[in-house]
Amino acid sequence: MSDPLDKATSKAPATLGEGCLSRYDPEDMSPEDGTEFPGAAELWEQLKEESDDSDSRR
Repeated sequence: MSDPLDKATSKAPATLGEGCLSRYDPEDMSPEDGTEFPGAAELWEQLKEESDDSDSRR
């Protein structure tokens, strides 16, 4: 039986290490492998404020 993952249209970059030390190989990655999220810092601040508000209500 063939590997069902061979039918996938995209593939993850190569990895370095094993187990919990596994990570993507930076030399195998290109700009197409990442994502652009310009609002990440603003979202993080908003979520932290919401979390702080809910903690202070306890």
